[in-house]
Amino acid sequence: MADKYEVLKQFFGYSSFRNGQEVLVDALLAGRDVLGIMPTGAGKSLCYQIPSIMMNGITLVISPLISLMKDQVNALVQQGVNAAYLNRSLSDVQYKKALSNAERGKYKIIYVAPERLESNSFLRFALKADISLIAVDEAHCVSQWGQDFRPSYLNIISFISKLERRPVVGAFTATATEEVKNDIVRLLNLNNPLSVTTGFNRPNLFFSVLKHQDKSSKLLELVRKRNNQSGIVYCSTRKGVEQVCDLLNNNGITATRYHAGLEDTERVKNQDDFVFDRKSVMVATNAFGMGIDKSDVRFVIHYNMPKNIESYYQEAGRAGRDGMDADCILLYAKSDVSTCRFFIENIEDNADLSKEQKEYFRQREEERLKQMVFYCTTSNCLRGYMLRYFGDKYMRVCGKCSNCLGRFDTVDITVEAQKILSCIIRTGQHYGAKMIIDVLRGISSERIQRAGLDLQSTFGIMKDVEPSEIQNIIEKLEEQEYIVSVGAEKPVLRVKEKSYPVLKGKASVKILKAKQSKQKAPKPKASKPNPPAVDPELFNALKVVRMYFAKRMGVPAFVIFSDATLTDMCRVMPTTYAKFLLVSGVSINKLEKYGEAFLRVIREYMAKNTN
Repeated sequence: MADKYEVLKQFFGYSSFRNGQEVLVDALLAGRDVLGIMPTGAGKSLCYQIPSIMMNGITLVISPLISLMKDQVNALVQQGVNAAYLNRSLSDVQYKKALSNAERGKYKIIYVAPERLESNSFLRFALKADISLIAVDEAHCVSQWGQDFRPSYLNIISFISKLERRPVVGAFTATATEEVKNDIVRLLNLNNPLSVTTGFNRPNLFFSVLKHQDKSSKLLELVRKRNNQSGIVYCSTRKGVEQVCDLLNNNGITATRYHAGLEDTERVKNQDDFVFDRKSVMVATNAFGMGIDKSDVRFVIHYNMPKNIESYYQEAGRAGRDGMDADCILLYAKSDVSTCRFFIENIEDNADLSKEQKEYFRQREEERLKQMVFYCTTSNCLRGYMLRYFGDKYMRVCGKCSNCLGRFDTVDITVEAQKILSCIIRTGQHYGAKMIIDVLRGISSERIQRAGLDLQSTFGIMKDVEPSEIQNIIEKLEEQEYIVSVGAEKPVLRVKEKSYPVLKGKASVKILKAKQSKQKAPKPKASKPNPPAVDPELFNALKVVRMYFAKRMGVPAFVIFSDATLTDMCRVMPTTYAKFLLVSGVSINKLEKYGEAFLRVIREYMAKNTN
């Protein structure tokens, strides 16, 4: 049997492991359970695919993501690995044929949906099969406190216990707090697992939060700038998806849509149109994307704010999986908060939770929403904010987010803070931000008069300040933990202990504020599919060859070679088989299948440009 480095090169085309991969591979090969927390695009799948190829038996990969199964199986088959998937996308005839092939030992790796584990036919197969490894992908789904809890994941441990011999178990996810990590270990009954967290930083991603009165026009501007590059636009509702998709198509941008209200056949067709580059933009709810292995997504735009940072990190992480530059842009509006709060209040009831657990869960969701709002309103480094949230090492200035590239002054707002804090206290700490703003601005509404708030000393003391400015200061005070918003349906503001030194003049409050200047703040540049050193003529010629093979094989173009691999071809400029193998992402199997065609294009380009 070849060693792990030979397998890495022969099947996947890489000469070395990325951070965290090798130690996880070694542990699985040694028969030890593992828990791998690795960001999207960091190569989690290699951590179990390489041991799968090297072990004697078969590997079951449990995943909730039908589209991911299809993409990864396509990629594995292209790489020379016998693999299959078993899920509801198969007809009865197709399923029976795949299961029959599995029983005859045709497959080395089998992807299966968690619901399938309860099927009698699958269980009969599993009890006879030589299963050496079970890899649980998106393992955070097992936790009630994860952002994508799937009840079917709770049946995994029951399935494993029925097997005659317990296989080694690996659990993998991109996002997990300490609480969720502990849940994964406990609920999957991992045996003394090696736990590896490689960090959450994605250096190739540019993060940006934009506040714009007209989201539609801003979205059109952003997508047009990205010049037919592949991208995803996330909306919080099905109605929003329909409207935004129509907006893009009506303005000459090839877009398709994805949400749970569509028929299965249309969802599959639309997804294929996007994956196979027939449509450049996918407009979708968060139901789309978890399982998309499309590596060349150059931008992800959130038309609405997600309800928590875990979801945002995961959805934004669809961009730049190939390691090349990509943009993650969030269009924020205050109304997004109300939409998210509605979803929290109307979340599907979980009968397995007690009344106390349900209340705790709701409070947790409220807290996560609050942290998401802070991300959208902070003037500090966006990347640093996210990394700090996940408990990772962070920088104060990353130099690659809209806040770090913006122009800010440090402003002392102690006087304004004292007025707001005094108003909250003098009105009894019984009101939300809108009422506090109205009192400060001296708005003599019927409700304010009925409550006698127009008689308070703080009534009208900020009458010359715009409501949006007061709202901004309130958000900054909450972000810096001078005040807290309490309650879900009708949240009220309350001061924290930290506020009293400010009220007594013993402490000051400072915030970062955008400089007032006629000169426009720098805008995030649209990411480019290849760096300046790469000749677009050669890059595009290689893309033509890639598309030829993709159509011939019936797979997405990135399954043949990623944009990153084409870029490396342009850099290395190989003219022989030996040099072609030096290109990152070129495996021995792919060299044999496609090498001559790509080498011919490179040789012709060099001949033309050296004369």
